[in-house]
Amino acid sequence: MATIAGYRCIRCGAEYTYDIKIDSRGCPKCLDQAPANLEPLYTRDSNAPGFPGAGGVLQNSLWRYASFLPRSGSQVVSLGEGLTPLLHAERIGEALGVPRLFIKDEGRNPTWSHKDRFSTVAVTTAVGQGARVLATASSGNAGASLAAYAARAGLGCVVVTFAGAAGPMVSQIRAYGASVVPMAHKTDRWKLLERTADRLGWFITSPYHNPVVGSHPIGIEGYKTIAYEIADQSDGHLPDWCVLPVCYGDALAGVIAGFRDLLTIGRIARIPRLVAAEVHGSLTTALEKGLDRIEEREPSFETVALSIGTTRSTYQAVKALRDTEGRAVCVSNGDLLCMQKTLATKEGLFAELASVAPLVAIRHLREREIIGRDDRVVAIVTASGLKDLDISAKPTAPSASFENVEDAWQWVSKRAEGKR
Repeated sequence: MATIAGYRCIRCGAEYTYDIKIDSRGCPKCLDQAPANLEPLYTRDSNAPGFPGAGGVLQNSLWRYASFLPRSGSQVVSLGEGLTPLLHAERIGEALGVPRLFIKDEGRNPTWSHKDRFSTVAVTTAVGQGARVLATASSGNAGASLAAYAARAGLGCVVVTFAGAAGPMVSQIRAYGASVVPMAHKTDRWKLLERTADRLGWFITSPYHNPVVGSHPIGIEGYKTIAYEIADQSDGHLPDWCVLPVCYGDALAGVIAGFRDLLTIGRIARIPRLVAAEVHGSLTTALEKGLDRIEEREPSFETVALSIGTTRSTYQAVKALRDTEGRAVCVSNGDLLCMQKTLATKEGLFAELASVAPLVAIRHLREREIIGRDDRVVAIVTASGLKDLDISAKPTAPSASFENVEDAWQWVSKRAEGKR
């Protein structure tokens, strides 16, 4: 197993001992500059299996890569997460002008989102540290995932959310037995979590300070396995681009860390270029202006993509884009609603609105000829469309029923003919 020996700032490189308090402020030395998250430093067992972990503790989950993941104690809290399919999306790829388009379908995870990769690692660590209660501020996916893994581990869980969060996600959180605390003002979520961390010692997985640096660095390590799996599933043909929906850039930071691991051990010869599909443009502005400190953006509309609706992203996200000569692309509500339907009808995949943002970004980059027709592109579709069905589904008028089989047959025949 990999043992955490300490932490290092992703911005200034300062190193800290393994027992530093993780309080969501990130590197203590960077607080007054461009606040930045920490990354774990490891000592690894010299007898550990090579990559991927052929001797991994759970071969039917992402823990098959256990020798590259943090773990404290003997218990792994798993629901069989990871090992999601990489699907060649030929029809929508051709429509977007990218025939070699592949979709990493993270909706196949146990709670139907990529957040399970984060939760399995974070909760495993929390159990090893003797935590009794887990907590997060979440618009839905992270809260549902943490609640499920807390239930699996027998721990208490509190999810602090806000008015307007997607109803299906809140119902899912409650189904796992977690306590849901809705706040009228989104920023009050962090104030509450800071108080619980200070006074009650809860294990907090999400950010709870401003400006945001990202979520708990141990949990972010779980996202490295997306890169490992893409490499394993690509038959030696590494993608030229990997495109993700981005809020605070946790998955983005994890994916680049995973590709760096592969590069270090000689498994790959290069790292794919990364693209952030965002809503309000803080990363786009940071890249254009060469900023390290990410600026707050004034929202020009109310997004339907609640999972990525932040008005300010993070240093870890812009660093991942710069380090790979990547891009950031803004997406609109109309584009998301249209793309959700297109993906479902062309590929049989029903994805959360925020999760189709990578496909919108790919279309924009292809139109600008930044992505080439012959490029190999992976879109990481992060969650199931059932997650925000109350937002994406439009009420429809009840349809009239057919009075007899012959009328129904005529209708069905014409529709089938049109599908050919």
